[in-house]
Amino acid sequence: MKNSAILKNVKKETLIVIGLYLLFFAWWYLTAYGFGDDPSEYGYILGFPEWFFYSCIVGYVGISVLLWICVRFFFTEIDLKEGKEAGKDD
Repeated sequence: MKNSAILKNVKKETLIVIGLYLLFFAWWYLTAYGFGDDPSEYGYILGFPEWFFYSCIVGYVGISVLLWICVRFFFTEIDLKEGKEAGKDD
């Protein structure tokens, strides 16, 4: 792979990761502060307050699945070794 192709691929993968991070932050912020009302009015799921369950547990599992999907289908393995060193194991 030529350097320009490698840089193009790295840029694409970087934008995917930044986009997923922003999505996760927006999810976390909106669910943590959107459900966080007066503690006497909290709803509970599996013993956790709704805001915590959705922001920290569902958000973490969801972003982990999305990251796995992106790495599996959109990321490319790049050999960073050049020339004769490309086929050798260290």
